[in-house]
Amino acid sequence: MLWCRYADDGLVHCHSEAEAKQMLELLGRRFNDCGLELHPVKTKIVYCKDGSRKGQYENTNFDFLGYTFRRRLCRKVKRNSVFVSFTPAVSQVALKSMRLKIRKLRVRMATNLGIAQLARWLNPIIHGWIAYYGAYCRSALYATC
Repeated sequence: MLWCRYADDGLVHCHSEAEAKQMLELLGRRFNDCGLELHPVKTKIVYCKDGSRKGQYENTNFDFLGYTFRRRLCRKVKRNSVFVSFTPAVSQVALKSMRLKIRKLRVRMATNLGIAQLARWLNPIIHGWIAYYGAYCRSALYATC
């Protein structure tokens, strides 16, 4: 079993549904002992469905740290082939947040700035998004255009 943690968010990777249910019960009890509770909407068991996992389950994707992890088509460059994998890409919530950030900057109102000045202003922001969210499935960022 593998544990991934970031601030107050976490993932537990289990080998079976039974192991996941047992871990959820143990975590619920442990949190309760500490006076805490698991978030009822965010806490769920997710089946990481890909090309080789054929099971049918209610939850087959999840959001974590601005990424949506789900089943996607991937390209194997060396063989020039396509396969299905369970991978991350920028989430719809993160895309919406980026569009809102640009809207709040009121770029369209900056008519006094030249193209070079606009680039100096916006490039650090956009490069940060590309560096973080573009690490996996960069094409998912195209939706911000």
